[in-house]
Amino acid sequence: MPTANTAALDFLLNRRSRPAKTLVAPAPTRGELAPILTAAARSPDHGMTVPFRFIVVEKTAMGRLSQMVEQAGARLGKSETDITKARSQFDQGQLAVAVVEVQQDTPKIPAIEMTYAAGAVCLSLLNAALASGWGANWLSGWHSHDPQFCQEAFDLAENERIAGLIYLGTQSHIPSERPRPDVAAITRWITT
Repeated sequence: MPTANTAALDFLLNRRSRPAKTLVAPAPTRGELAPILTAAARSPDHGMTVPFRFIVVEKTAMGRLSQMVEQAGARLGKSETDITKARSQFDQGQLAVAVVEVQQDTPKIPAIEMTYAAGAVCLSLLNAALASGWGANWLSGWHSHDPQFCQEAFDLAENERIAGLIYLGTQSHIPSERPRPDVAAITRWITT
């Protein structure tokens, strides 16, 4: 019988993201963020290609990115509601980590595997932040999928894209539980 890490399992069974709009100062310092990023970088990575990197967006950069979102929204013909919602991530943000997917040309590892690895990094970063006592939320949105915005805002190369923006801060309140999937309804067992 394996030895269970019941504390870790209990955390995972009860974890709950904190809405980004409810995160307040203070945010993690660089020293406090380092173990969170280290934990995230230990995510599964088929072929050890390291198809990800981090860009930390500090509070002092949020205003510039908010303005860039507004400009990108106008360029793309987004509604005022869509622009305001996308801007609010940066207007209200204390600290964010952009997880950048880095596609690499390798014959052994399919591109989709690198995408999966970058997604795993996002979830690991989110969970490491929550386990460290910080509030955290994984967001994206139209702006994070717009190549021009991402290149201008984050200086991404052509083989890179944003897998997620993980916002961190101090939780101002604990949100109520939300409905979760019925595991029995989405699980199929194959016995023969």
